[in-house]
Parts: sequence; structure tokens; C-alpha cells
Amino acid sequence: MTTIQTWMRALRTIPRIDRAEWDNYDIISRWLVATRSAVFVMTAISAMIGGILAWKDGNVNWVFFMVALLGLIFAHASNNLINDLVDYNKGIDVNNYYRSQYGPQPLENGFLTKPAFYRYIGITLLLAIAAGIYLVMNTGPLTPILAFLGLFFLLFYTWPLKYIGMGEPTVILVWGPLMIGGTYYVTGGSVWSWEVALIGLVYAIGPTSVLFGKHTDKLNEDKKKGVNTLPVILGEKVARYTNVGMWISQYILVGALVANGTVSPVMLITLLAIPKLMWAYRVYAKPRPDSAPDDLPPGVWPLYLSAHAFNYNKSFGGLFLLGLIADTILFKTGWYFVF
Repeated sequence: MTTIQTWMRALRTIPRIDRAEWDNYDIISRWLVATRSAVFVMTAISAMIGGILAWKDGNVNWVFFMVALLGLIFAHASNNLINDLVDYNKGIDVNNYYRSQYGPQPLENGFLTKPAFYRYIGITLLLAIAAGIYLVMNTGPLTPILAFLGLFFLLFYTWPLKYIGMGEPTVILVWGPLMIGGTYYVTGGSVWSWEVALIGLVYAIGPTSVLFGKHTDKLNEDKKKGVNTLPVILGEKVARYTNVGMWISQYILVGALVANGTVSPVMLITLLAIPKLMWAYRVYAKPRPDSAPDDLPPGVWPLYLSAHAFNYNKSFGGLFLLGLIADTILFKTGWYFVF
């Protein structure tokens, strides 16, 4: 496998590798695996939505957009690394815990020493902070507040927020109003928009549902370890149906945005994701099995509810992004007002 193929594999999936494979990887491949880079697509889409909406409103700085996009990706990577470090230090990941089953945990699996892992965190976090400082120095007065909130949630998501049932609400806030609203703000002339924040909320429900699914997948393990995520607090059945309820709320919010004229009816393209919603619902309507079902693709388990949520989110999120692009083109070409 070539270096580029290794990078692409890490960006598409969370590869399950052994020490020999790790030792043969270049530094970028190791970083991509250690940071679980396959999930960065959700962060990239959040930034892209903010940029598209700034472009729609006609005042966009693409340099600021690219800095925001890269800064958010490095911030997400930092959070994933810090999450693994905190859980490792607390003894959460020992004895083949859920995290080390679906992908390598570099510390727990012995791929990296602690000093090396600290270097990974330090360099990654430094790049995220550098992007934030650049935007603070060159954009509006709200940027320092947005940057502070982002840094706060990055550092304290794993502990204590995740441990007290606040991790999932944090993700809704971060992936929606903070990422999308913040990218719009720094890209579009330092103007805050609550309408953009609401549009961001619609998308943010998707990444939150993926996390909610993962926390429901490992509910029993977390409960034993004293990690009181929201699914642990709610219980398995309520958690499953809460996720379904979040997906349904996305369509309700899109309908409301169309009804009040915030976006054009072209956004109803998201309705094409309903068959995928029904596919995911059939899984969520039943208790999570104790072992991998026969029809689950190999290499997915123990990701189950989260894997189905991720696949559904790709469908809805992709259509949502496509709808926003079409909505923006219609608006900028004058065809928006036909609707």
C-alpha cells in the first residue's frame, strides 16, 4: 500500500492495525490514525456551510475561510487526542475497552509513549491555536469570544463534560452555532447571524446523533467505568429513540426555515434522505444486539448504532449541503424569488 493510499484509508475509515503496520507508517499516516481523521468530514462540512452562507450574503474572504477550516480540523484532532489521553490516564481504556476495539488507541496499544503522545497533542493544538490567533487579530470583536468558547469545549469536553451528561449538548453547540456561525462570522465580514446559527443547528444534530449512537453502543461499558454520558443517564431504549427524535427534528427545522423564507424550497431536497432514515430507524427500533449481526459488514463491530447514525448523517448531511449550495446559486442568480 502506497503512502497516499494509507492516507486515504485513514481518512475514509478508522483502520484496525497492529504494531508492525504502525511502525511502517510515515508520520502523517500515524497522525491521521491517532486522531481518527475519518470523522473530520463532519467538521469540514460545518465549516463549508458557514462559508457557503457567507458567500450567499455576498461578503466572503476565502483566506479567512481556509484558516477557519484548517483551524477547526486541527481543533477536532486535538480534542480526539486529548480524549484518548484523559481516558487512558483515568484507566478507562484498559482491558479491551470499547475504544480500543474499533480502532487503535495509541497509548493503550503501546504504539506511542506518553512523551511522544504529548508532542502529537502539542503540535496539533498549537496549529489550531495559531489559526485562532490569526483570526482574532484580523477579524471582528466577537472572534475572541468564539475562540475562547472553542478552546474551552476542546479542553473540557472529555472531562468533566462527557462524564456528567453534558458531552452531547456540547457537540450540538460546537458543531452548529459555534462552528458554522463562527465560520460565517469570520468569513463574511464579522457579522453575526442568528439565522445562520439556526441553520447550523440543523446540521449539528447529525454529528451529535453519531456521538449519541456511539455512547449508546458503549453504554454498559461506560456505566461500569463511571462515565455518565447522556445515554447512560437516559437508559438504552430512551437513548435509541432520542436519536430517532433528533433526526426527525431536522426535517421539522428545515420545514420551518423554508416556511419563514430563510431558505428556498430547494432545501426540501433533504427529504430524499427519508429512505435512509427509515433504514436507520429499523435498527434503532430494536435493542442493540450483544454481538455483531450477520448482515453487518466485517470490521464495523463494535460500532453498530453509531455506524448506522454515521451512514444516515452522510446522506442527510450531503443533501443538506447540496441544498444550501443550490439555494445560494438560486439566490445569487436571481432565481430564488421564483419560489
